[in-house]
Amino acid sequence: MPQNDDSASWPPLPYQAWRDTYQTLHLWLQIVGKISLAQCSWINHSWHVALLTTARGLSTRLLGTGDKAFQIDFDFVEHVLSIRLLNGAVVAIPLEPRSTASFYRKIMDAMKQVGVPVAIHTMPSELPDAIPFDTDEVHGSYDREFANRYWRVLAQTSRVFEDFRARFIGKCSPVHYFWGSADLAVTRFSGRTAPPHPGGIPNLPDWVAREAYSHEVSSAGFWAGNDQNPEAVFYSYAYPDPPGFADARVSPEAAHFSASLREFVLPYEAMRTARAPEQALLAFLQSTYEAAATLGQWDRKALERASDRQ
Repeated sequence: MPQNDDSASWPPLPYQAWRDTYQTLHLWLQIVGKISLAQCSWINHSWHVALLTTARGLSTRLLGTGDKAFQIDFDFVEHVLSIRLLNGAVVAIPLEPRSTASFYRKIMDAMKQVGVPVAIHTMPSELPDAIPFDTDEVHGSYDREFANRYWRVLAQTSRVFEDFRARFIGKCSPVHYFWGSADLAVTRFSGRTAPPHPGGIPNLPDWVAREAYSHEVSSAGFWAGNDQNPEAVFYSYAYPDPPGFADARVSPEAAHFSASLREFVLPYEAMRTARAPEQALLAFLQSTYEAAATLGQWDRKALERASDRQ
């Protein structure tokens, strides 16, 4: 168990130290996200299924109808998952080491208990070699300290992303957490349609990717890594990426273009240890957006708030 690091606004998040917890938590977040998917009307670019950061953790939007409307909250302070209904009913499930199959059964039983039974597709999304939730006895780690650190990074990142989002007056996504890819993201749109996305994302229908990328975007986010790329990073990409994008000069110095990911990345560790971390992150967001928008010939004058245009 790592030592508590409450004094750090941007705590360390070394991938190998919490890999097992991260992989398990990703699956638990997918289960809750798929409940949201089953309860919502489709909103463009899949925005309806994303989770939102809160002062305690991550939450769905308000789901369902009537007095059975509900939301599901991950609390990474008290380490409890809560299902709360408008009629006052509450069911809590402790967040603790347990297999994903056990977690799946617990939450499905809880949904029945509050009178909102739900069925979901049990195959995880966007993950290769995935195990169905209801049979997954492999992933069952939960380290409270690292779950808390992860949420704190997401919460701090959300604040900075909101500041960045406010500079844009064109179409822009909320700042939200996509549980399929396990990243916090904010996306700006040029207003023009884009070429059809090639698809090919594991366990994700191609039509979902094509609908998500139906229009040109400059998108940025935070991602905690995976076994192939075991480092937490901030990222920024354009779809489609305009000619010269990979060679653009961006800030801060630690940022670079990843040929394997096809996006600019700023290592989280470099950002959090910078003299002014939030300014470093904003510089990354702004410079990579400017590269995408300028090279892509966006109408920046019409899309950006005049006082923030650079």
